[in-house]
Amino acid sequence: MKAAELRVRLAQRAAQHLQRRRRTVTASESGGPGVVVDGQRLVNFCGNDYLGLKSHPALAEALAGCAARAGTGSGASHLVTGHGVEHERLEADLAQFTGRARALLFSTGYMANLAAVTCLAGRDSRVVMDRLCHASLIDAARLSGARLKRFAHADAGAAALAVQRTAPGTADLLVTDGVFSMDGDLAPLPQLAGVATAADACLIVDDAHGLGVMGATGRGSLEHFNLDERAVPVLVGTLGKAFGCFGAFIAAEEDYIEWLLQTARSYLYTTALPPSVAAAARAALAVSVAEGWRRDRVLGLAERLRRGAAQAGVPLLPSLSPIQPVPLGDSARALAVSEELFAAGFWVAAIRPPTVPKGSARLRVTLSAAHSEQQVDALVEALARALRKLPEIPHAAA
Repeated sequence: MKAAELRVRLAQRAAQHLQRRRRTVTASESGGPGVVVDGQRLVNFCGNDYLGLKSHPALAEALAGCAARAGTGSGASHLVTGHGVEHERLEADLAQFTGRARALLFSTGYMANLAAVTCLAGRDSRVVMDRLCHASLIDAARLSGARLKRFAHADAGAAALAVQRTAPGTADLLVTDGVFSMDGDLAPLPQLAGVATAADACLIVDDAHGLGVMGATGRGSLEHFNLDERAVPVLVGTLGKAFGCFGAFIAAEEDYIEWLLQTARSYLYTTALPPSVAAAARAALAVSVAEGWRRDRVLGLAERLRRGAAQAGVPLLPSLSPIQPVPLGDSARALAVSEELFAAGFWVAAIRPPTVPKGSARLRVTLSAAHSEQQVDALVEALARALRKLPEIPHAAA
């Protein structure tokens, strides 16, 4: 496409209230949820720092200390000269944390999901996937060349039908998020594990938003449902959300990990994480285990927000996680309410298509252990005021 056509398409997106705006953020010196955006001080209620670890001094100290010893970059891919002792130690810690034989470190969650699907499915394979899976999983299935069938969200019965109808034979991969990033709900993992077992399929779970938060000890959605690697052979996780750092991993039994190490293009052909980042991630993992109160706190704040929202008449989608979406439907209204909150001192992003299905725009409120009860209560009050002020946006595009 030429520039003139791109200008037309960009204008169309803006007219449909789908144009995105990038804002530059200055973090709070105190390390809490406060930020400065466009010169205004705000309380951040739309990040993924669920445990409040992003500014934890132990992570900063581990990163700085390792950088002083090992430098600022890894210098190469893992299979050339980029795989260092901190990477090795982090993979061992992640395997122990998830109860798996091995873990393989990736630079991003997107790259990990590309590897998980493209290396385990091919042109003669079939992939059955929840309709609301993360974009990286959808892209991975398409890139693999496999036959892709998407089933109704969180519907194990629909998944079973999709497996049966994916001829010839059964699905090779059944894929789902553990906690869905835009809805905050949990996949019906026990039922999906049963479907996968009956179909002789491999169940892959991307638990980016569950690890560190869900489960009795923060081991994620699988711990929440008491599922092991026999039920879920391949687990994908990230280090940039609850663990407040950067990177991602796949945890599985020995043969899966060795196959990925040998064949995953998103692992083979990219520079390894800086060793200092791996050191910081190890510190984050240790803090998350030692300070279990962080998990209790963020889930308690999510429940507090739900109680307050119910009393104030603020609608919320069903969710047990720190992700608490406010459904608004209309993209223009979602933007307008988000701006009202911004003016009131709260940063809550408007989530619009294509990130969510058409007609399901929402505000994605996320809680952190760093938030205070007073901040949560004040957000609920501001939300209620904004919704009363903006009951609807006439003639707005969804």
